Amino acid sequence: MRNRFPSLSLSSYGTGWSATRRIAIVAVAVAGLLALAVIVALMTGGGNGHHAPDSAAPAPTGSPSSSEAAPKPSSGSGSVPQPPQIAEPVAYAKAAAQMLWSYDTRDTSRAEQLAGMRAWMTTETKYADWASVAGQVPDPVLWSRMADQDQHATAHITEGHYPSAFKQALAEDPSAITEAYVYVVTVNGKQTLSWKKGGGGAEERAVTLAVQCRPNHDCTLAAFAPSVTQ
Repeated sequence: MRNRFPSLSLSSYGTGWSATRRIAIVAVAVAGLLALAVIVALMTGGGNGHHAPDSAAPAPTGSPSSSEAAPKPSSGSGSVPQPPQIAEPVAYAKAAAQMLWSYDTRDTSRAEQLAGMRAWMTTETKYADWASVAGQVPDPVLWSRMADQDQHATAHITEGHYPSAFKQALAEDPSAITEAYVYVVTVNGKQTLSWKKGGGGAEERAVTLAVQCRPNHDCTLAAFAPSVTQ
């Protein structure tokens, strides 16, 4: 049975979801970045689902409501790592992807997972698309069933880069970045999934993230999109 754990670090989150379910990222950024963000958010997602044992939870039929209240960052975030102090967009996006593609239901509750993820987000609500990130977390029932199977995942990042569309947009209007300082980065890697009785599987993964990196500040996560641009 195929089991998708939305891509939070949970990492299978939302792969293959229809483009219409993606919220346009950085919707209030300057025209050039806005256009690019919309393209990224609307592209079809890539990646395959996990192979899980018959006793594992089935694929989720839905995601948390976009109106779900964003949990406040807390030290009680289970296995979710704290955001790193990184000021370079690609490096931060790679760290964020690894966080999103890793999870452990054995010692982390769904609330802790959300709180841990929320700590990575930009505090500038004007540019933050929390719904696109929180939407990668399975609903409470599915999370509970995954926990019953001790389901957990780790990730290995192979590379990260600016998509050609983003580089072209910057080349055409270099000053566009200076309002929001939101960068679009595509990250590739591999996720390894494990569960009870020696069950497991692995898959290649790719995701496009929007990260905010203002000068003289550490980067933060702005949005997640289950899509890839070259």
